[in-house]
Amino acid sequence: MNGICTLANDTVYDQLIALLNSIEVILGSNTPVCIYPFDDEIQQIQAELANRPNVFLYEDSESIQRWDEFMQAAAPERLNRQKFRLYGAHRRFCAFDGPFERFIYMDADTLVMNSLDSVFEKLNESDFVVYDFQFTDPTKVYNISSPKLLKVFEHNRINSEIFCSGFYGSKQGLFDKYTREWLLAQLHSGEAEILYEGAGEQPFLNYMVMKTGISSYNLARSLADNLKTGCSVTSKHFQEQDFILYDKGNRLTYIHYIGVQPDLIRRVCAGENIEFPYRDLFLHYRYLREPEKRPVFTEPLMSYADVSAPNLLQRVLRRLRIN
Repeated sequence: MNGICTLANDTVYDQLIALLNSIEVILGSNTPVCIYPFDDEIQQIQAELANRPNVFLYEDSESIQRWDEFMQAAAPERLNRQKFRLYGAHRRFCAFDGPFERFIYMDADTLVMNSLDSVFEKLNESDFVVYDFQFTDPTKVYNISSPKLLKVFEHNRINSEIFCSGFYGSKQGLFDKYTREWLLAQLHSGEAEILYEGAGEQPFLNYMVMKTGISSYNLARSLADNLKTGCSVTSKHFQEQDFILYDKGNRLTYIHYIGVQPDLIRRVCAGENIEFPYRDLFLHYRYLREPEKRPVFTEPLMSYADVSAPNLLQRVLRRLRIN
């Protein structure tokens, strides 16, 4: 069985609802969706699932513990909740245990914009399918200053095979016990130093795919230039029509609100008039089932840059309109 997977807790509740609504509209209301718990803060999500029979929480505690232990052995520092914002991001790896034979994983801060049939079709030929341009910037995956990097992976592989972990298609059972133990042994032998330290699970997933040599395919590298599209809100040229984004006439497969922090999304949904890329599109899908709850903005528009990391005093002053 095929299905869609995502990772969430109540911190990204608004993004999750928008994603689920986009799946319902674009892929169909019967599309099975599995949510992997980022942590135990999932009370809002659990309440919402009563209204979504096609969506369910992953409850295989042995699988969750298995991947928690894998990350504990691979990089215990990344599980520190006080120091590391993405401490639960590795739980997306549970998708390799089940429940779908073939799956597409999407971060909670993404929206489906088109059919995903082409991704599932490519899984007939490859074990791992992505559609992004992370290969143009390896610095967010590997420590390019490490002298060991080019001893582990050839230069051409680094420039062509790395990917963003926010969207990918893959298959159940790729990382069994033997493979996980072998990967840990390689990391412990000194290869851990080639991984970029400033991200959660993304460097590890890239390493796991590339080190095991499973067949991978990137649509962004393979499609003709006149057919491929972008996928990130950092691209400002997308055009919207009927709540779908297009890139030079081609319909996007998905849009990733990368860099738009959950706190900012919560503030906008609470009524703060803060600009961020493709905001109206996000709000459309977020409130598709409950349009009466969509925020009505009454204060002047604030730019995303001005409020991306404000302190409490700045926020109070803005509310008082004296700053």
